[in-house]
Amino acid sequence: MKIIAREIPPRTVWALEQAGVHPLLARLFAARGVMAKDELDDGLARLLLPDTLRGTREAAVLLADAMAQDKRLCIVADYDCDGATACAVGVRGLRLLGAKHVSYLVPDRVVDGYGLTPPIAERVADSGADMLITVDNGIASVEGVAAAKARGLQVLVTDHHLPGPELPVADVLVNPNQPGCDFESKSIAGVGVMFYVLLALRSELRTRGVFDVATQPKLDALLPLVALGTVADVVKLDANNRRLVAQGLRRIRAGAMPAGVAALFKAAGRTASAATTFDFGFALGPRINAAGRLADMTLGIECLLTDDAGRADELARMLDGINRERRDIEGGMRDQALLLAESLFATDGEGVEAPPAAISVFDANFHEGVVGIVASRIKDRFHRPTFVFAASGAPGKEQELKGSGRSIPGFHLRDALDLVAKRHPGVLLRFGGHAMAAGCTVAREHFKTFEQALAQVAGEWLAASALTRQIETDGPIAREYMRIDLVDTLHREVWGQGFAPPTFSEEVEVVSQRLVGEKHLALKLRHQGQPIDAIWFSHTEPLPPKVKLAFRLDADEWQGVRRLRFLVEGAEF
Repeated sequence: MKIIAREIPPRTVWALEQAGVHPLLARLFAARGVMAKDELDDGLARLLLPDTLRGTREAAVLLADAMAQDKRLCIVADYDCDGATACAVGVRGLRLLGAKHVSYLVPDRVVDGYGLTPPIAERVADSGADMLITVDNGIASVEGVAAAKARGLQVLVTDHHLPGPELPVADVLVNPNQPGCDFESKSIAGVGVMFYVLLALRSELRTRGVFDVATQPKLDALLPLVALGTVADVVKLDANNRRLVAQGLRRIRAGAMPAGVAALFKAAGRTASAATTFDFGFALGPRINAAGRLADMTLGIECLLTDDAGRADELARMLDGINRERRDIEGGMRDQALLLAESLFATDGEGVEAPPAAISVFDANFHEGVVGIVASRIKDRFHRPTFVFAASGAPGKEQELKGSGRSIPGFHLRDALDLVAKRHPGVLLRFGGHAMAAGCTVAREHFKTFEQALAQVAGEWLAASALTRQIETDGPIAREYMRIDLVDTLHREVWGQGFAPPTFSEEVEVVSQRLVGEKHLALKLRHQGQPIDAIWFSHTEPLPPKVKLAFRLDADEWQGVRRLRFLVEGAEF
């Protein structure tokens, strides 16, 4: 592992400080590309305009006409947190704006697979709907959209995924990544796209005189859901996404949130009044995702839709229970996947065992709902692009393996799958995704071919330096900033993918170390001559007496007393 420090432009730091930004925050923001204080303005007025997102105006007209004719609208969601929040935003928002007939349908991960398939389109048509609206899916559903149109449905596709070579022939497509779209935030999540469609719809309804600026419904009540889905989907937190997340956090901290969001905070043991992006990514998001992985995402969506606090608490407790089950399954799968990955190691010229350039593992007992999480764990452990496969649970498809992959910087996973498909026709039955995460289906008999083909592509594309894990940090932290109040200041900011949380690095003295809970390393350190406690979660190997650590600042509470501590992210020996 290599610990490197980000470049921190001194002139930008100085300019931000002169504009009134806290010196520590000025340094952190400058290192992340913020050039001026106005870029930190998270006001709603600074959001990108809906008209710049291609298709929103046409979507608004389509929806407004449908509402005027009392048509029945059905949202087809995805079974992850982004899809669940996008569905909840769509249902809540459309009802808020006056739609009388809004329902939703979410595919079953095992039985239906991903996205708007022809059978899903048939179910929507059979339900009596007049219009089908996709959220967080649909841009690749050429056949599904065609099936819906053949049944007489109007189709509005709202998505954010990368399109394939052929676009579906829907009535309207709204996707920042479709050809010809100039929307600046290409990283907006599916829930953000749906929120923008609602903003455009409200504008269209104002134009039609349904209401005016004074009487129009306030859509900002949806921002807590937008924030949750955006962070949970691990999209890049560009300026526009950071504003959406900041606005959602502000409302949650003030107690203004759907009952289900409040119940999820409670079930996770987190404090809503001090909500952070970490709560979205590591507490609320996983509990909603667990429903789509192991049960029925309808539970997650209903939790986000209900206004009954008692019902919300009941659903949140159910989601918490499912998430505990998910963790148990994941633990067993992770241990087995690690053994399988290590069996692929080869010995180099110096007799040192090393993993292949890419890792693919399969076990007949793996649960397909958890393969993505396990792939992420293996990727983190070995710093290699990783696919984990499980046997499909869909009827009649027992000989198909469904895989989920996670990548490392410098290796575009979807492009790699595309090359594998071209080199080995017929091996990949289906595939799709992004640079850092992708999914695919292969026949069981072709698994070995896939494994070797992906490793070959990785070997060609990745230099030796790219196969060494690097942690970017903000360098040393001055002693004057080692304060609890500054920990709280840092936590209040919006951090996440593409706008990394503050991580510092320095050489420290290890005074003592011990295992806690059999899998975490508790440390007593000497930092700049002063004692400090630290914890390294999910790490058991002992450290040398002096070591360079990458760490985040955290506050540990014991018997009502809060103390500063380090959360260790990595070590360079």
